[in-house]
Amino acid sequence: MKDYFKLLKFIKPHKTTFSLAVVCMGISALFDNVTLAMIIPIADRIMTNKQIVIPAKLPDFINKFIAYLNATPPDVLMKGVAIFTVLLFLLKGIFSFLQGYLMSDIGQRVVRDIRSQLYTKLQSLSLDYFTHKRGGELISRITNDVKLVENAVSYGSTDLFYQTFQVILFGIMALSLNPKLAIVVVILMPVISLPILKVGKVLRKLSKSGQEKMADINSVLYETIIGARIVKAFNMEKYEISRFDRINRDYYKISMKSIKRMLFLSPVTEILGCIAGITVFVWVGKDVLAGKISFGVFGLSLGALFSLIRPFKRLSQVHSVNQQAMAASTRIHEVLETLPTVKESDAPKELGAFKHDVVFDDIWFNYEDKEILKGISLTVARGQMLAVVGPSGVGKSTLVDLIPRFYDPKKGRIFIDGVDTKEVSLKSLRNQIGIVTQETILFNDTIRANISYGTNSANQALIEEAAKKAHIHDFITHLPEGYDTVIGDRGMKLSGGERQRMAIARALLKNPPILLLDEATSQLDTASERIVQEALNRLIEGRTVFVVAHRLSTIRNATRIIVLDKGVISESGTHGELLKIDGLYAKLYHMQELQK
Repeated sequence: MKDYFKLLKFIKPHKTTFSLAVVCMGISALFDNVTLAMIIPIADRIMTNKQIVIPAKLPDFINKFIAYLNATPPDVLMKGVAIFTVLLFLLKGIFSFLQGYLMSDIGQRVVRDIRSQLYTKLQSLSLDYFTHKRGGELISRITNDVKLVENAVSYGSTDLFYQTFQVILFGIMALSLNPKLAIVVVILMPVISLPILKVGKVLRKLSKSGQEKMADINSVLYETIIGARIVKAFNMEKYEISRFDRINRDYYKISMKSIKRMLFLSPVTEILGCIAGITVFVWVGKDVLAGKISFGVFGLSLGALFSLIRPFKRLSQVHSVNQQAMAASTRIHEVLETLPTVKESDAPKELGAFKHDVVFDDIWFNYEDKEILKGISLTVARGQMLAVVGPSGVGKSTLVDLIPRFYDPKKGRIFIDGVDTKEVSLKSLRNQIGIVTQETILFNDTIRANISYGTNSANQALIEEAAKKAHIHDFITHLPEGYDTVIGDRGMKLSGGERQRMAIARALLKNPPILLLDEATSQLDTASERIVQEALNRLIEGRTVFVVAHRLSTIRNATRIIVLDKGVISESGTHGELLKIDGLYAKLYHMQELQK
């Protein structure tokens, strides 16, 4: 029940509209009762011209109304019933439309809200969250899981309230007409409820498994579409098809198990309802023959009982839908309740313009149980270029990622101009920093939008200037649509070198005092690399640059080079100084020279 109330929290912002919808449901359900009750005057007074006989004790106002019907001539009553029926169905149609429209509107609003909350939450989470989660799985939570919640809100909640109103009203009608029906109803309700509850528990487990399999499907799709070039290059099409088919079949099997159990409830409720109806037919039918109850009242008693079966049947389906939605809601709340590991302080300071230095003070960092950085301490003054080199996996990129607080060290602090980066707002910190990542990230938008990303106020002249410095302007101007060219998903319409140069142009346009270049020239050919490197060298003046590089030839002019090995700084100095030491740096440098 706790999980269900958690699910209903999504409706809370729309409680006014929801309350109005519930009122419309109640009125609509009442009209259903009145429609069924018209069996009595039509069968007893209009068709057979007999008196209405009800054995049960009824409220005085109902007895007076029955006396009025018994005294009204059949032809007059027929005209009144005809007019009343038209008005009744008109009003019923209006309220049915309103409750359906309002609940559908709430469902769509909830979907909109949840997707916005999920996306906003994902944007607020730290990078380490995404290293442990698959992209396809997160996409599945925003699409598939949210859709299941919509079903529960739009259709499940509608039927939950509407059919409950039906059960209450038809139950009152059946019991008030004939006390004998009370025994049937009391026996029928728990007998029907038991299989509904049992099947619901199984469906919740199956739904969770199904949602996980759907996440697997989305992950495979995401990976193979993004990695289409690698799949084809290694002739892995058949393998990927086989992998997708296996997961797809697993999802099919789980879905059919759920469908089988949901469909099982329908005939069970119908069979039990049939047994109850036959019992009433034989038991109460004797009273009709004996004249103790009129035929119209008997017909209404039987109709009310059968009308009870229909909402029970729908409620069993609602229970199934809600169980699936609660499993989806749990997965959604797992994201919404995740706390970012990188947090701003309660009262963050605004970091002023960078003036002096960046200081790493005894930095320790680990990924889970693996220690990456061990007691790193260094100072980089404004205007200096620090190059970080070393074997793969020693934490070069991690060290640089600590500056904009993509991650936080497990121990130690980083100061910019004497201010702990944990004490300043993330926005003011990252405004000081320009980044070109090892993996070039571009968006399916125009070249202009990609270069000016994060610097939307930049005019065309500034964009072109940045592009020229990154050695990409001439290429852009030769495109049919120039800077308005849409580059495709992840910039797939561009070559690797072109994508890298666009990313460099984006960082240049931001014109920050601190530059982080993580393998910034790794995708460039020799000629482009030389030109871009010259542009980067010009940018060093008055700025602090952190460079992570495998190509050691690109960092000869670095103010300082540090060599990371086994989590510590094993060597430090200029290019010439490190060659004289003849240590790890010299070894790596000479190996690259031999490979040229």
